[in-house]
Amino acid sequence: MLSNKNSKKTILYILISTAVLSTLVIALLANLYRQPPKSTAPQINNNSGIPQPQLLSAGIESGMTIAEAVAKSSIPGVVGLSVLKLEGNSIFDGNTSEKWGVGSGVIAHPNGYIITNNHVAGGKSKRIIVNLSDGRNVDGTTVWSDPVLDLAVVKISLKGLPTIPLGDANTVQIGQPAVAIGNPLGLQLQRTVTSGIISALNRTIKIETEEGTNYMEDLIQTDASINPGNSGGPLLNSRGEVIGINTIKVTSAEAIGFAVPINVVIPIIDKLVKKGQFSEPYMGVFAYDKEVVPYIDKNVKIDSGIYISTVDKKSPAFKSGIKECCVIEEVDGHKINTMLQLRTYLYSKEPGDVINVTYCHEGKPVKVPVKLTVKGSSKLLTR
Repeated sequence: MLSNKNSKKTILYILISTAVLSTLVIALLANLYRQPPKSTAPQINNNSGIPQPQLLSAGIESGMTIAEAVAKSSIPGVVGLSVLKLEGNSIFDGNTSEKWGVGSGVIAHPNGYIITNNHVAGGKSKRIIVNLSDGRNVDGTTVWSDPVLDLAVVKISLKGLPTIPLGDANTVQIGQPAVAIGNPLGLQLQRTVTSGIISALNRTIKIETEEGTNYMEDLIQTDASINPGNSGGPLLNSRGEVIGINTIKVTSAEAIGFAVPINVVIPIIDKLVKKGQFSEPYMGVFAYDKEVVPYIDKNVKIDSGIYISTVDKKSPAFKSGIKECCVIEEVDGHKINTMLQLRTYLYSKEPGDVINVTYCHEGKPVKVPVKLTVKGSSKLLTR
């Protein structure tokens, strides 16, 4: 047996060791607790210099709400747009007039690439004046636009501009916080911030474009206030990332606004930065998803894929055997359930690339290669 003296030494040693170990464990846990969680958002391809998403919550000042923090970090990257447009049919018959309009935009790259709406800066734009947050007014030029997506990209000849990180709309969930920034009712209310939540996803609405009636798919719905002049401004998540471009609101109801998911324009910005231009890959089809098809033809019902309503007879798709009423299910092994998904994937390709399209015709799956060309002057609303 141990002597009484040795027993006391052993007990004292155990107590000291336990105390030291407990202190180390507590210190370790406290350190982990203080560290902000790592970002789990997908990283944007930064080879072109497009800003990477940052963890905004780590920089929130004491007493500052998420909406206030988002606004503080993002406002310098929001611009005002004054656009002079020609209205009318032809400059030769005298039935045209000039009219100024206003909107908003998002600086997506420090070298002057700005994302906005087609109805703001597309079409017959005669002059575009970009108002920066530091008070400068600079002339801009529309380098790409699409009336169906209601998106456009404006270029100004400046570098080192403040930007807003582009996020991933595919990670957005209903109920998450949303912040909209823009210039409602004109430039006298510049960079107004409104906040709310993501009300719904994958919304489809009917619109009138310069090329006729169409449907906008996959829209993000929010109750953050969106008014005339907000068009083209960013819809942000709580991390301060752009998840959509504000496009339209329902005028017959309150707190119902929509934004185009940002993902579709990211490959366009990437190519404009790298090459100075965007040559749009052309497949030659226009299709509708399962939510829209019943409005087009009540006799048609699909559970997945996109239903082809129009095929350009001179297009790569037609030459590969793809016809109207077929249902595209996959492209290069990727499931396709909306026209926006197809566009996003095609924009990541180049004219001349070959894609493998799986479609259903008369109940049978067919897989064909399609060689993409450059989109020309066809009036069809095709991609």
